Amino acid sequence: MAKKPKKEKKADAPAAPAEQTPQAEQAPMLQILAQYTKDSSFENPNAPDSLRSGLNAPAININIEIGRQMFEDDTVEVTLILRADANRDDKTVFIAELAYSGLFAFSNISPEELQPMILIECPRLLFPFARQIMAAMTQNGGYPPIMLEPPDFAAMFRDEMMRRMAEQEPQGTA
Repeated sequence: MAKKPKKEKKADAPAAPAEQTPQAEQAPMLQILAQYTKDSSFENPNAPDSLRSGLNAPAININIEIGRQMFEDDTVEVTLILRADANRDDKTVFIAELAYSGLFAFSNISPEELQPMILIECPRLLFPFARQIMAAMTQNGGYPPIMLEPPDFAAMFRDEMMRRMAEQEPQGTA
C-alpha cells in the first residue's frame, strides 16, 4: 500500500499568533485555589449497643448549610456544612458533622452574578468531596455509608433570597 506524501511546511511562514478578543479577556472566571476539611466530627455515643445486629434502621436527619467569608484579594472561602443525626427509639445512634471548605478566586463577574456563583456553583463543586468524606465517616463508625443526594443549590439560593426579601419588606400596621 502506497503512503501519501507528506506536505512540506513552508519555513518562512510564521505561525499565526492566537488572537485575543475582548470577549476572551472578559470571560467570567472561577478558579479553585484550595479545598480542605475545616472541621469534622463523628460521635457514636451508644456503641457498641447501637451496632448490634437485628436493630431497626435509624431515622437520619440531614442538614446542609453554606457559609462564606470574603477576603480583600477578590477571593472567597465557601464552606459546605453537613450534619447527619441518626436516632432510634429516642436514642442518638450517631452524629456526623463536616465543614468542608474551598478557597475560590473570581474575575470578570458582575456583582449581580457573584452571589449566585458563591452560593450555587462553589457548593456544587465542593459537594462530591464532602459527600465522600461523610460516607467514609459513617462507614468508619460501623454503619452503612450515608450516600447523600446532591442538593438543589439553586433552589436553596432562591429560598434564601425570598427569605431575605420577606425580612426587608415593611411590616403592615394592624
